[in-house]
Amino acid sequence: MIQTFTFYLFATIVIASGALTILSRNPVHSVLWLILAFFNAAGLMLILGAEFIAMLLVIVYVGAVAVLFLFVVMMLDVDFAEMRAGFARYAGFGALMAVVLLAEMIFAVAAWNAGGVSVASKAAPVDPSVPNIEALGTVLFTRYLYIFEAAGLVLLVAMIGAIVLTHRTRSGLRPQNPSEQNRRRPEEATRNMNPGIGQGVEL
Repeated sequence: MIQTFTFYLFATIVIASGALTILSRNPVHSVLWLILAFFNAAGLMLILGAEFIAMLLVIVYVGAVAVLFLFVVMMLDVDFAEMRAGFARYAGFGALMAVVLLAEMIFAVAAWNAGGVSVASKAAPVDPSVPNIEALGTVLFTRYLYIFEAAGLVLLVAMIGAIVLTHRTRSGLRPQNPSEQNRRRPEEATRNMNPGIGQGVEL
């Protein structure tokens, strides 16, 4: 009984917060509603027994992606009048995309009602006594080890590229030399001048 009530509670909040994410006029409010949707989706994953996916939703999506969206939206100078002015221009294209997405959801529900996708006979069932994270780690570090290492290599190359682009030398810049600045004495930086009346200072 409690599982059914919790499922419908989380599902209702997910649908409501998702709708408010789209319908909110303030972008900051939209991001906050999106964070609420992620939290409740994590609750649904916990009910289904997929605690690893639930933690990924909270840590990755809420803790990184949604917060990044929030900071970016808060730093942007959004012109709401210009956004509303361009709504009528793209209303036809938006309506077409809405019809396409609605048709896809109808096909997905019809396919789900027709029956699930058949699993290959060679796929071994997971022992129910094995925790979800342990089973995922076993498959990840045995069968998909090389793919996992390749993904890590791609991220490493991206990190090195970002560091190289940040620390590259550019022409026309005057970089600071902290040691030379610390060795500088006041008499090397200033000169006391006593120009006569009507005379300028020689530089």
